[in-house]
Amino acid sequence: MSVILLTFHPEELDRADVDVIRRLAVGRRVVLTRAPEEIARLLGDVEIIAGFGMPYERLHEAPQLRWMQQWGAGVDWLMHHPAAQEHPFVLTNASGVHAVPISEHVIGQMLMFARGLQHAVRAQQRHEWWRPGHQGVFELYGATLLVVGVGAIGSRIASLARAFGMRVEGVRRDATVAAPDVDALYGPNELAGCLARADIVVLCVPHTAATHHLIDAAALARLKRTAYLINIGRGGTVDEAALATALQAGRLAGAALDVFEAEPLPADSPLWSCDNVIITGHYAGNTPRYQRRAMAIFLENLRHYLAGEPLINVVDKHLGY
Repeated sequence: MSVILLTFHPEELDRADVDVIRRLAVGRRVVLTRAPEEIARLLGDVEIIAGFGMPYERLHEAPQLRWMQQWGAGVDWLMHHPAAQEHPFVLTNASGVHAVPISEHVIGQMLMFARGLQHAVRAQQRHEWWRPGHQGVFELYGATLLVVGVGAIGSRIASLARAFGMRVEGVRRDATVAAPDVDALYGPNELAGCLARADIVVLCVPHTAATHHLIDAAALARLKRTAYLINIGRGGTVDEAALATALQAGRLAGAALDVFEAEPLPADSPLWSCDNVIITGHYAGNTPRYQRRAMAIFLENLRHYLAGEPLINVVDKHLGY
């Protein structure tokens, strides 16, 4: 009997959701486990895998695998497991589940920079009265936001930014596909010119061979000295050494970083000591509603799969998104 493997600890799933999966999966065995030894025993019969604890390094041992539903969005693990790229299973992700919390996280970071709140909090910790002049703060209203990667997350960031009266430009692989609330769309080859115009740049791109160190020393040099960089995509898209150098030299007003090349961010990283940097521990996508939204995507896809219909959120395993 083929297996639907749910790689969760039992307490991580609502019992009612597991019951729904079992009712839908007639003729298939549903197994809920994150135990490596049990997963290893099941791989030969696995048809579907869904969850957090994916056995990426052992997927070649699952010849019957037809579909894998990833519980997160990023699939940069594919770069480290080329055999998975060649395996014929369909990979889907939880794209869209992060749009609300991450967009709110980004707006919070932009407001902190605009009102100097990162400095005010640090002054408070020192018991110091800190009051900037008119030139020490700015307004989001009228500023130009560049969203690099206009997917579900980037689109919602654009929508919220427009509510603040910002001009929004976007860079996406196919600039001919319209995006609501984006004033102008450009292709990847036009990124340099977009960087030069931006007051705030938000990176929402996945980490692939094409986006590795997309923001390097040359890209940073194109930004205004008054510009801010926000990265909520993947750490590998930014050359952190070049970023630290630019920040320390005053060639960039500030950065807000939720993702890093090595996580946790090493204690000796110069980014920790930059007063114009906001560091958060890769939690921009966290929300108490995460599990419900991800489960809704999986259940919709399971119904499509069992009916022989196209799945949603299909990932191109060679492009990496």
